[in-house]
Amino acid sequence: MKKRSLAVLMAGVMAASMMTGVVSVYADADSKTLTVGFDAQYPPFGYKDDNGEYVGFDLDLAQEVCDNLGWELVKKPINWDSKDMELNSGSIDCIWNGFTITGREDDYTWTTPYMANKQVFVVANDSDIKSQADLAGKVVEVQADSSAEAALKENQDLANTFGQLLTTPDYNTAFMDLEQGAVDAVAMDVIVAGYQIKQRNADFKILDDSLSEEEYGVGFKKGNTELLEKINGALKTLKDNGTLDEIVA
Repeated sequence: MKKRSLAVLMAGVMAASMMTGVVSVYADADSKTLTVGFDAQYPPFGYKDDNGEYVGFDLDLAQEVCDNLGWELVKKPINWDSKDMELNSGSIDCIWNGFTITGREDDYTWTTPYMANKQVFVVANDSDIKSQADLAGKVVEVQADSSAEAALKENQDLANTFGQLLTTPDYNTAFMDLEQGAVDAVAMDVIVAGYQIKQRNADFKILDDSLSEEEYGVGFKKGNTELLEKINGALKTLKDNGTLDEIVA
């Protein structure tokens, strides 16, 4: 992912707050290695590039954090719907991949939020769907165990109007379904939506009315405050010295 292209995607979306993504880490606070678990099909936060390398905004940020702490970064792709099992088993210590705090406040020990985000609906440009009210009777798809799915569970009045609500393991599949006309709309993060539309040069649009607004943070297993304080401190340093802003510039 090119840093400049990410900045363009975030224009008009980012709040004037610190910015984040989803990476997962296993290490104790005194370790010199940070093992990052992340969804490798979640650009621009984490994905495999044409050279077979794992890249993305969150991985860039995790690398800067490790450099600040003098730690080694190890990248470990995980299945998103298995993230809690990975965390609770000790395979990873932290989730850092466009990870939404909102609605999960009590499930993890969180860093200070570093990015603002919102959940939106993506539809075809020639669709007759102009607003959420037009989703009545339509087929909507969402990634399993995602923030968008959680937001829809919270908004049953809206979800109950859909003709059908489908789940998929990843957003690449959801976009293919939308391209093929198998679904009418996809609910997802606005930053990921903007990136996917641009990269695919897709004839899609994002509805103006959002499903929910939220913040990203780095999530640790409940009670892991020692490692949390190390990462929080490094993120604050990067914010204060301008490195965080430079990453998204």
